[in-house]
Amino acid sequence: MNLMFLGPPGAGKGTQAQTAGRKYGIAHISTGDMLRAEMKVGSELGKKARSLIDAGELVPDDIIIAMVKERLKKDDCKNGFLLDGFPRTIEQAKALDTIVKLDACINIEVPSEHLVERICGRRVCTKCGATFAVSLLKGEDCEKCGGELIQRTDDSEETVITRIEVYERQTKPLIEYYEKKGIVKNIDGTGTIDKVSEDIYEVLDKI
Repeated sequence: MNLMFLGPPGAGKGTQAQTAGRKYGIAHISTGDMLRAEMKVGSELGKKARSLIDAGELVPDDIIIAMVKERLKKDDCKNGFLLDGFPRTIEQAKALDTIVKLDACINIEVPSEHLVERICGRRVCTKCGATFAVSLLKGEDCEKCGGELIQRTDDSEETVITRIEVYERQTKPLIEYYEKKGIVKNIDGTGTIDKVSEDIYEVLDKI
């Protein structure tokens, strides 16, 4: 089963993609995680990506496409995969079409007014990468491993607004692109994490 998750920043793509990947035994491929790993080691790609991401802009297509193409060759993708954060533009989608065929595009829908509050109110563990909503935290440290929680530099209000604008301009047209292929499955992302998961699984169980 070859899938992709689509939705604006803060829609919950990452959280839902991780749990769906585990449930169906397919590789969860997050281009965001791949880029952050490059930034952490300070590679040339990482330095270039950081300057763009901190400004709320997208990393160039050729870099992302090359990364994804290599990732899909790995053994854990033989039974399927779940793309999280890719493609983000029509150009990327067309490039992906030359590499693999998708079975479904899960489009998580959340109104823009909810997104800024969601993103600015989340913290990420520096040790295990887990993400938490500040409003639900019981303490100051990561509830999974005890690591330090921080706010990502691209989660500031100014950057978040820019990211949403970039999404509306460059990524939202993907919905129409995949609707023409008949593989878009719209999911209401305003419910609880468990409710959104249930709705996603109900769709995927029929594929």
